[in-house]
Amino acid sequence: MEDRWLSVDEIGVYLGIKRDTVYKWIREKAMPSHKIGRLWKFKKDEVDHWVRKGGAGETKGDSL
Repeated sequence: MEDRWLSVDEIGVYLGIKRDTVYKWIREKAMPSHKIGRLWKFKKDEVDHWVRKGGAGETKGDSL
């Protein structure tokens, strides 16, 4: 089973969101991410767990 680090673009495709939304979720919703040099990297299982716990859900002030 492959357990590699995903890029911003790859995690965006996986979640069906835009690149800008990935950066916003890192900044505003504590999306699990790891900065390696200038690059953000993600572990799919960490992000899956975060989503299941409601981390990507709407918070006060979010709009549709």
